[in-house]
Amino acid sequence: MMSRHPVCLALAAALAVAGCAPRIEAPEFAVERTAPYQLASGDKLRVIVFGQDNLSNIYAVDGSGRISMPLIGAVEAQGRSTQQLERAIEARLRAGYLREPKVSVEVDAYRQFFVLGEVTNSGQFPFVNGMTVQTAVAIAGGFTPRGQRNYAEVTRLMDGQLVSGTVPITYPVRPGDTRVIKERWCRPRPGVPRPCPPR
Repeated sequence: MMSRHPVCLALAAALAVAGCAPRIEAPEFAVERTAPYQLASGDKLRVIVFGQDNLSNIYAVDGSGRISMPLIGAVEAQGRSTQQLERAIEARLRAGYLREPKVSVEVDAYRQFFVLGEVTNSGQFPFVNGMTVQTAVAIAGGFTPRGQRNYAEVTRLMDGQLVSGTVPITYPVRPGDTRVIKERWCRPRPGVPRPCPPR
C-alpha cells in the first residue's frame, strides 16, 4: 500500500502557501469600480453655466465639502457625482434666478492621494488618471528594500465613511486614497516571522 505521508506533506505545503497569500478585503471596492466618481474636499471643479459668464468659473470644494458660487452661495458637492452636482446647481438657479439654466460640471484637478509605509518618499501627490497602486508607488520614489511588492492596504472615503482593504499592486486607485505599503516578512522557520533582509 502506497504511503500517504508524501501526499500529506504536499497538501500541507500547498495550504501553507495559500495561507500566506494576501486576502483581498473590502468588496465595496470592486463594486465602486463602475460607480461614478464622488466629489470631495480638495477637488477643483470647472463649472460652466451656459450664457452666464459671470457664474462660470473654477471652484474648489472646500473643507466642508461645498463650493461657493455667486447668486446661489454654498452648494453641497461632497459625495455627489458631477452629474448630480449639475442638477443641484440648476435647481438652485431655477429657484428665482434663471428660467432654464443649463450647467456643466467637470473635474479640473483631482484631490491629492497619499502613499505611506515602505516607499522612498512617503507623502501626498497629485492624482493622475488611470493610475494603479504600482504607479502611485513609482511616483513616491519606488519601494524601499523591505517593501511588500505584491499588495498594499488602501483606505478610501465611501459614502462618508472610511473603508480599508488589501488590494493587489495592480489595483486601480482613486483620488483621495491612502495607500500603505507594508513591510515584507520572511519565515526562516515555522512560527518565527522576521523582516526580510534588503535585496
